[in-house]
Amino acid sequence: MFFLSSAAVEGNRFFLDWEIALMEWLQSHLSAGAIGVLSRFSMFGEELMLIVVMGFFYWVYDKKIGKAIGMIFLLDCVWNPMIKNVALRLRPYFCSDKIDLLRLIDTGADKYDVAAQGYSFPSGHSSGAAAVYGSAARFLRRKWVTALAFLLPLLVGISRVVVGAHFPTDVLAGWAMGVLAIFLVPWLRKKIKNRWVFYAVIVFTALPGFFYCTSNDYFTAFGMLIGFVLAEPFEEKYVNFENTRHPIRAVLRIAGGGAVYFALNTILKLPFPSALLEAGNFAAHLIRTGRYAIVIFVVIAVYPMLFKLTAKIGKKSA
Repeated sequence: MFFLSSAAVEGNRFFLDWEIALMEWLQSHLSAGAIGVLSRFSMFGEELMLIVVMGFFYWVYDKKIGKAIGMIFLLDCVWNPMIKNVALRLRPYFCSDKIDLLRLIDTGADKYDVAAQGYSFPSGHSSGAAAVYGSAARFLRRKWVTALAFLLPLLVGISRVVVGAHFPTDVLAGWAMGVLAIFLVPWLRKKIKNRWVFYAVIVFTALPGFFYCTSNDYFTAFGMLIGFVLAEPFEEKYVNFENTRHPIRAVLRIAGGGAVYFALNTILKLPFPSALLEAGNFAAHLIRTGRYAIVIFVVIAVYPMLFKLTAKIGKKSA
């Protein structure tokens, strides 16, 4: 049976009966330990882990593959909340008092703050995991990577249901969206030869959300996308760093990149009062977009300039 109603909170409650029944059963029958273990698999679809994976490919393994994975992931990230802000599906704990949110999306906000926690359909963790790990499998074409590309998004999706963050249909739609991005972005890149026309098409598909989306995740993703399309040609022209296979340099690059990402994100908040950043109005959205555009531009195009400082590590002196 399909259930649909409007809510006092801005958004819609709609679900299939079996989804609520399944989630209530899982949270009431699984032990706290089992839920704790399963919830940890959400990390493979979260910001930090996906940055580490993309950072490994971009800064260490193969810059070209890293850029391709990055574009696929960012487009998936921006399309996801665009759909969410049309469906306006409230998360499962809005629909049943027997379902709790056991892993907050935004740990600094109340779980009933929809702007901060986002809408439910489709699952961003599931689509992001499918996009990143699936595209890695497509480009590397190794059996063990392909196995991980199936296993990790599967575990991420299961974890999102268990922790009460998403309905099963959110997860299914997220997986489908991630797979679509894996094939659609390279196809567009192949068809559109001119880099700037390709960028314009990508940004054009994402731009409409700026006029109707209200949740923070869209403006985060849109800013990251803008930063990426500006950073890629800048890096090629003015930096053009080389990848490395040396383990110490690799670890330093990934750790440094993560530190720059989170530190810069924090620093860029300092000039603005917290009340403004959390207001959810046009000014707050514009600041968030600009902040993430700067952060991504720096980690993609500026941060690699520092790699020459570690270039001598592991090299034998003459």
